Amino acid sequence: MSQKIILNNSHPITKSHLFHVVDPSPWPVLTSFALLLLVIGSVSFMHGYKFNVYILSAGVISVVYCLYSWWRDVVKEGIVEHQHTIPVRKGLQIGMALFILTEIVFFGVFFASFFKSSLSPVGLLDGVWVVKQGVWPPPTIKTFDPFDIPFINTLILLLSGTTVTWAHYALEEKNQKDCVTALALTILLGIFFTTMQAYEYYHAAFKFTDGIYASNFYLATGFHGAHVIIGTIFLIVCYFRAKRGDFTTEGNGHLGFKFAAWYWHFIDLVWLFLFTFVYIFGS
Repeated sequence: MSQKIILNNSHPITKSHLFHVVDPSPWPVLTSFALLLLVIGSVSFMHGYKFNVYILSAGVISVVYCLYSWWRDVVKEGIVEHQHTIPVRKGLQIGMALFILTEIVFFGVFFASFFKSSLSPVGLLDGVWVVKQGVWPPPTIKTFDPFDIPFINTLILLLSGTTVTWAHYALEEKNQKDCVTALALTILLGIFFTTMQAYEYYHAAFKFTDGIYASNFYLATGFHGAHVIIGTIFLIVCYFRAKRGDFTTEGNGHLGFKFAAWYWHFIDLVWLFLFTFVYIFGS
């Protein structure tokens, strides 16, 4: 039998169950191909292959468009179609938590590689892997002063964590003006961090190909920088949705914002580990 279900926004719908059966969507498959194009473009760019910039640009544009379209459909399901019942919202929260868990494992691999290279360096000698003696970082590498730009970036991200928490608190208190203001500040801080990181890369004394230290450094900090850019885009979407009044406080009616805040705090935490181990210990 069907039953009338009242959601957090007081819009009743008639369903035979509380769960949301999604409609067929092209975005998962298209996003997979877009990511493949992005990876091919990234590898081509690193090796200086012909047309590498065009392939990389096409990959970035494709991924952004697919994610925008996918998220747009999810927002539509929640706001227009009122499909996000309590079990659906719980499932979405579990999914986001599992996604962040995979991200922890993802960055854990970079830290494992860094510590393996710095604490137990090995090399191939006459066909046998042997432990090599030396110094870390290698003497040919001129490292960054951790208390210069890296320290400034640390303060920026810590401050951005405070502003995104302020935005969440303002939303819970139904203060739309403060919520929008705090989100704008967080976005500006994220852009400032990315700019400082790009400046640091531009003035770096070593390249990606200058040994294991450089490879580990650019992989770890570069992927973190990519996550900051993604998180900033996530917050920009939340900013416009907050201005439009999409978010409510009843029944977790602001999952999009909550997920953006979780993701941003995760980025902050990863940077603290990078600053401590890659910049301070690594130098």
